[in-house]
Amino acid sequence: MAFTRSTAIKSLRHPAGGMLVSDDIDALQKARFLATQARDPAPHYQHSQMGYNYRMSNIVAGIGRAQLEVLDERVKARRAIFDRYVQALGDIEGVHFMPELEGTMSNRWLTTLTIDQEALGVTPMEIINALAEENIEARPVWKPLHLQPLFAGVRYYQHEEGWSVSDELFANGLCLPSGSSMTVEEQQRVIDVILRALKRL
Repeated sequence: MAFTRSTAIKSLRHPAGGMLVSDDIDALQKARFLATQARDPAPHYQHSQMGYNYRMSNIVAGIGRAQLEVLDERVKARRAIFDRYVQALGDIEGVHFMPELEGTMSNRWLTTLTIDQEALGVTPMEIINALAEENIEARPVWKPLHLQPLFAGVRYYQHEEGWSVSDELFANGLCLPSGSSMTVEEQQRVIDVILRALKRL
């Protein structure tokens, strides 16, 4: 779908950041209903389903619309950062980046990679710690919900051999610095530390 100003008007912004944008009016109305506490159309406060308090002020909406004006520029910067990481690290056996499916274009909001610990002889945390020693922040990929204390004991899908895709990604993945304001020099520092951690430099 084309991302236009008229489309942005029919949108819903989340207070923690980001915006839900669609040309499906019914879906947007449903999202707006859930985001305003899912209050039933009754003269008293009545709720037939769980909702959320995601309403925003006019000031926040104005800031969100202004940010849309630089959206293409930010996406271009994030994609360039991803491409530099891939160019520097993508040919190393055991390092894997998320591919872009045919007919799609990722905004590359965050560059993540997975590593084959057996092939490389290093863990994601060892790379993260090496970056931290140089005052560079990196993190593991998101911890699966079934491993969160809040959801301890909740059923989840796993392979019959006892593993799940999310477990494997959490064990082998890491998030690299990806801010759209990163300079080439700053990114090269990250790459150099990773290469040293992988004993490639």
